[in-house]
Amino acid sequence: MNTAAEPRPLRIVVADDQASVREGLVVLLDLLPDIEVVASAANGEEAIQSVTATHPDAILLDLHMPVLDGIETARRLSAEHPEVAIVVLTTYDDDASIIAALRAGARSYLTKDADRADIAQALHGAVTGLSVLDPAIQATLLGAAISRSEQRPDPNPPETLPDGLTRREAEILILIARGMTNPDIAARLYLSPHTIKSHINRIFAKTGASDRAAVVRYANDHDLV
Repeated sequence: MNTAAEPRPLRIVVADDQASVREGLVVLLDLLPDIEVVASAANGEEAIQSVTATHPDAILLDLHMPVLDGIETARRLSAEHPEVAIVVLTTYDDDASIIAALRAGARSYLTKDADRADIAQALHGAVTGLSVLDPAIQATLLGAAISRSEQRPDPNPPETLPDGLTRREAEILILIARGMTNPDIAARLYLSPHTIKSHINRIFAKTGASDRAAVVRYANDHDLV
């Protein structure tokens, strides 16, 4: 009598810069009969290389990694390997990180207190197109949405910008001039704090500013606020 073939295990890549966490996840997930870890990576570049080499169904991705962080890794994977489901597993539960990851292409977002069953469910769900957000993450996103609805209008820089500023840099410059902190700007623009810091460094270089007060003066001198 013929029997139906068992479905093949879900093939995944695990990416985390902490060796103990990465190796622990590999062992933990490999114990599940319906999951096969086909590669692991210690940074974003390795993660992309592993995905290219192994063609997995999904990747379990940390956000804070050297060489290439999780947000940029997710963005590149979404562009280069859209068929691979991205599940974020990280310690970061702030709204800026969550929204930045989801915008970059992550389908699910878990914090590292998730247990093996939660992780497996998120991986399987992401592969079928579902999004899994743990309750704490959902609460953070709801709070961010409420806060955003009460904020001032988004920055609207002019079409022509001085000193080679990009539109994104001009938006951040305007928010600095409004007195917002880096975390506030990250949450407002749905970008990671690391990305905001990189933009601000470029703003300082292009405007010749040495501190935030000089940036504010620059914004006022060039009628950006």
